[in-house]
Amino acid sequence: MSKFYKIWLIFDPRRVFVAQGVFLFLLAAMIHLVLLSNPDYNWFNIAAAKYDRAAAVPAE
Repeated sequence: MSKFYKIWLIFDPRRVFVAQGVFLFLLAAMIHLVLLSNPDYNWFNIAAAKYDRAAAVPAE
C-alpha cells in the first residue's frame, strides 16, 4: 500500500481528473432525467400543481 502513488506513473492525472469530471457530470444528468421522467419526483409538475398554474391562465 505504501507504493500506491506509482499508479500516477501509469496514468496521466490530468486525463484521469477530466475523465472523472465528465463521468460525474453525465451521471448527474442521467439521474436528473430519470427523476424527471417519474411523475412522483418530477419537480416541475409538483411546482405547477402546488401553484396551480393551469387555473391561472384564462381560457379562450
